[in-house]
Amino acid sequence: MRIERLSENDLVSLSEIFHQIWGEISSLEKMKSTFSRLKANPAYFLLAAKQDNELVGFAMGVICEELYGECKPFMVVEDVIVDQRQRQKGVGSALMRELEKYAKDCECCQIIFVTESNRKDALGFYNALGYEYEPYKGFKKIIK
Repeated sequence: MRIERLSENDLVSLSEIFHQIWGEISSLEKMKSTFSRLKANPAYFLLAAKQDNELVGFAMGVICEELYGECKPFMVVEDVIVDQRQRQKGVGSALMRELEKYAKDCECCQIIFVTESNRKDALGFYNALGYEYEPYKGFKKIIK
């Protein structure tokens, strides 16, 4: 398996993995448009995990800037997903390690993300990678 930057050629496979996990159909046209914007923005780090040239996982890290203290950047992680047929094979761990390397290269002071508290498998996965569970309350508002 290898970890590399996501390419536009990966988007069809990525949409299939998103559908597999969340049951939503993604608009390939919108994905391509969004991908072009994200690829041009150096704050976004889009990773693809590939096995035999097939996409088996994806992760996104976003570098954010801070305006207090030492004004150190931090990384927000979003959409760490692995094809259901490829779980428990080190794909997610490899993606997270690569995100961590990039965060260090960017001199980030921390990596933060949220996962649903009922996802015991995800909680165990992140804990095994050294992430501490913090019982913060998250808020969400759907914008229509």
